[in-house]
Amino acid sequence: MRQAFDNYRVPILYAGMAGLLIMVGLLQSWVVMVTILNLCLISAVMSLGVNIMWGYAGLFNFGIMGFAALGGVAAVLTSMPPVPAAWSAGGINLGLAALSLMLTLALALFVRSRLTALRGPATLMIIFAGYFVMRVFLDPASEAIESVNAAAEGYLGGLGLPILIGWPVGGLFAASAAYVIGKVALGLRSDYLAVATLGISEIILSVIKNEDWLTRGVKNVTGLPRPVPYERDLQASDWLIGLAERFGTDPITASTITVRLGYAGLFLIVVAIILWLSQRALHSPWGRMMRAIRDNRDAAEAMGKNVARRHLQVFVLGSAVVGIAGAMLTTLDGQFTPTSYNPLRYTFVIWVMVVVGGSGNNWGAVLGGALIWYVWVVAEPAGRWLMDTLTSPMDPASFLRNHLLEGAAHLRPFLMGVILLVVLRFAPKGLIPERRSR
Repeated sequence: MRQAFDNYRVPILYAGMAGLLIMVGLLQSWVVMVTILNLCLISAVMSLGVNIMWGYAGLFNFGIMGFAALGGVAAVLTSMPPVPAAWSAGGINLGLAALSLMLTLALALFVRSRLTALRGPATLMIIFAGYFVMRVFLDPASEAIESVNAAAEGYLGGLGLPILIGWPVGGLFAASAAYVIGKVALGLRSDYLAVATLGISEIILSVIKNEDWLTRGVKNVTGLPRPVPYERDLQASDWLIGLAERFGTDPITASTITVRLGYAGLFLIVVAIILWLSQRALHSPWGRMMRAIRDNRDAAEAMGKNVARRHLQVFVLGSAVVGIAGAMLTTLDGQFTPTSYNPLRYTFVIWVMVVVGGSGNNWGAVLGGALIWYVWVVAEPAGRWLMDTLTSPMDPASFLRNHLLEGAAHLRPFLMGVILLVVLRFAPKGLIPERRSR
């Protein structure tokens, strides 16, 4: 029996995940089911990115939310229309600030390549002076830009391109940041690397929240273009009205399900592409080398492998996938809300996805991403229902009853901890363990 389950573990577990989603459709509504499906697919992409870093190379990256936020920034800067008044107000000073930044970096690199003595202090002095020169131009530029119709705009806008272009651009933004961070932090031991990346993630989010001229900061960017039709446009079409009548529903519900299925189709294509590429990479000589470095770094170095370079490669690749997921999430929401990126909360959930699914196994990462997000979404209403049922015989004024009802909202993190402990105890390699070649 156990051998038969192991032979068909992947299809059985995926069929079980599909059954859980269908159950939501049957017991609650198909609109909710498709909504959960979309978020599960985005979580699967994010879990794949973390699995590339941890499962392939053993890199403990706790800066996931920072890279996801950069993907959201890319979606905004790519798809939103430009604000001409803002460019007129601060465009020149902003260009001078960007020029001073590039000159500072170029001069710092030139000094590091030419000096042998006092290279570090000279580089720091150049960066320190260049920062203040940049602020001379950036501060008046940002103030002028943010004063342009601050209630509705107050930022530069974007390029007005299709938002789907923002998805690979989000990966590029995250990969660029990961390259800079990796050059600095990848020399740290795994526990220090986790702390460093978490701190860097907070810095990225702090910049995004406070630089209103870039993405409106905490005032949020709303009304992002959509890659699928709007519900009101579909509701006026004859084919959708006929489809709604055939399935015995109203046009509003039918249009909502159709739009969300459109998102699901796009997300599923991204998941399939990234999963295929990840599988090809994992089973290539490069993937075998990465796992050898993960399992025994000293032996790999003794064999002439450049461990630092390979770690940087996998760190950049995994972060790029997370950035794509961040752009997808912003597209689905239709808005960019920097305050919703909570590193201490959602980073833990994403790591639970990878551990539960099976680190080092891409199919396990996809399953873990979908399953854990499903549990995360369903846990709160299920907890409320459970507490209502258990406390229904009690006096409505009972302190214990009110306390249990108030605590139902905290079932989510409690359940995440229980799931993690149970999996680590009974299936430490995850639901779909990494396959080892003999």
